[in-house]
Amino acid sequence: MTAESQCRFIYVTTSGRDEALKIGRFLVQQRLVACANVLGDMRAIFWWEGKVKEGEEAVLIAKTTVDRVDEVLSAVKEQHSYDCPCAIALPIFGGLPAYLGWIQEETHAE
Repeated sequence: MTAESQCRFIYVTTSGRDEALKIGRFLVQQRLVACANVLGDMRAIFWWEGKVKEGEEAVLIAKTTVDRVDEVLSAVKEQHSYDCPCAIALPIFGGLPAYLGWIQEETHAE
């Protein structure tokens, strides 16, 4: 298998920057992800409980390996304030081999 086929992005929306930072720090400290990026000031428009709603959110993008995805998603669910958080794994198609190797090394179970 290629390094790119072993790596995943985890995309998570959160209630705001503070929550995204909290979850991101937790995931990195637990070595479930190699890196977490927080993108703030996102405006979400969505259906919830039969109504169109809007709100401020932040995005967390975490880098991990395919074998850690289930653990990452479980940890996000435990740390998250939403009842039904957006937390999805996305495949990586291509990338610099050294970077992809770094993701694999940093999330390697000890």
